[in-house]
Amino acid sequence: MSLEYNKQNKIHKKSVGHKTLYLIDDSFNTFDHVIDCLVAICDHSPIQAEQCALLTHYNGKCDILCGEISELKPFQEDLELYGLNVQIL
Repeated sequence: MSLEYNKQNKIHKKSVGHKTLYLIDDSFNTFDHVIDCLVAICDHSPIQAEQCALLTHYNGKCDILCGEISELKPFQEDLELYGLNVQIL
């Protein structure tokens, strides 16, 4: 039982600093542009990028990457340079 507690505690500590990069819906970027950006910048597969674009369109946002803020910041900056609305939460 002690071992399970330690595993859970370790997992909890590891996930505390993790944040999520969200793609936020807008009314001016085309699906093709969003998909191209997610493939080129975030290394998504074309199908994964298309699914993220559709989820963003219908739900208002979609999580596209998870990690430490220092890891997500360059992706956020690059996606913003290409006109996408993204946010780290």
